[in-house]
Amino acid sequence: MPISHVAAMAFERLSRLASIPALLLIAVTWMSSAFQSSAQSLIRDPDIEHGLRELAFPILRAAGLNTNRVKILVVNDSTFNAFVIDYNAIYVNYGLILTVESPEMLQAVIAHEAAHIANGHLARRVENMRAAQRKAQLGTALALIAAAAGGGEAAAGIAAGTSASALRSFLGHTRAEEASADRSSASYLRAAGISPNGMVALHQKFAGQELLNTANQDPYMRSHPTSRERLRAAEAFVGEFSDHASPNPNADYWFARVKGKLSAFLRSPGWTLRRLKEESAQDIRLMREAAAHHQNRDLARARAAIDGALEIRPDDPFFYELKGQILLENRKLPDAIKAYGQAVEMSPNDPLLLAGYGRALLADGQTTDALKVLEKARARDYRNARLMQDLGMAYAKVGNNGMASAVTAERYALQGRLVDAGIHAKRAVGQLPEGSPGWQRAQDVLIASERAKKKKRNRK
Repeated sequence: MPISHVAAMAFERLSRLASIPALLLIAVTWMSSAFQSSAQSLIRDPDIEHGLRELAFPILRAAGLNTNRVKILVVNDSTFNAFVIDYNAIYVNYGLILTVESPEMLQAVIAHEAAHIANGHLARRVENMRAAQRKAQLGTALALIAAAAGGGEAAAGIAAGTSASALRSFLGHTRAEEASADRSSASYLRAAGISPNGMVALHQKFAGQELLNTANQDPYMRSHPTSRERLRAAEAFVGEFSDHASPNPNADYWFARVKGKLSAFLRSPGWTLRRLKEESAQDIRLMREAAAHHQNRDLARARAAIDGALEIRPDDPFFYELKGQILLENRKLPDAIKAYGQAVEMSPNDPLLLAGYGRALLADGQTTDALKVLEKARARDYRNARLMQDLGMAYAKVGNNGMASAVTAERYALQGRLVDAGIHAKRAVGQLPEGSPGWQRAQDVLIASERAKKKKRNRK
């Protein structure tokens, strides 16, 4: 399960950076450094993201959102939280996924965050931030940005010593938006045929946290302020909509598979092996066993387990991807390339499968073929910093130093390292043909880097 360090999760496509308004640029720059300093990253795994897409698809469709554009991405954070900071993704901490007890609870979270996107809350929050910047010091404006991203502790720390009225006003709007998102998410769940019991379970989980000191509250509680009124409203939704919901074996399966793979890689191998009997789906049990043996550096058992899973689901590209990862990390390059190739043949447009295939080709010295595959992956996924690293290496190996610098600049920008990004972007601009796609991308990163430096100088 490759883990890519993608700190600047507020980025839209890098090609749009040149037009980011001043306040949004502050948000991008500050949030980038905040994520980097706390070592937050995204867990990028094609199997997990596919499972989340299966769970989210009926909800996103009911919300009128583009099911191909809006991704469900996993944040490498053990706390219970979920949030949206752009129109293209819903971010869910792995701690939330491992904690919720049913697919309906996870789908309720997804529906709630989808409602923030569909109801235009992001745009209104930006307007509220601008108003706060006009009436308060920069510290308060940054606190609002932190609050919008779910960073309750960060918001409190930044706001200390500055005017608190703007922050209170902003959070007042947030509470109204939370109630609005509840109403919308209930309607999405109803349209999708999903029980709203998951929504009630979430509110019940945090019902007593309002009495706690803010520092002791769960991050989800701080960024999604609850109330007894909201709990009663959720219970009313259950009474109104419960007759529309029925059990969904597909949701049950993918919920178990997502949790199973996450826990198999994030928990100790011993923990996983002791709990295999708890898993009812044999293929998921074998996948978890393969992951545990792989972490124990037992290639023979890991390979036997994943081959067993493939006997049950021979057309599953994500089991082939896991087999490819196991083989690649054990330097069995020809077999790894074959496994990744089978995965890509079954799902030719999945960017994470393509990225793994390209990485295997690159490791085997097939640089030209790797470059083609990695570029195809990059065109479909701009958030994958590990992919950018492989792509930069491939360009360097074929002697295209301009594109190597451009891709490296993008990678550093994604990680919030805008000073380093600017250095490589300037190098790329000087080496690439003016107006070419690579030159334009490097120019966008360079502009963002220079704006960030200018903002930093002005604050001194």
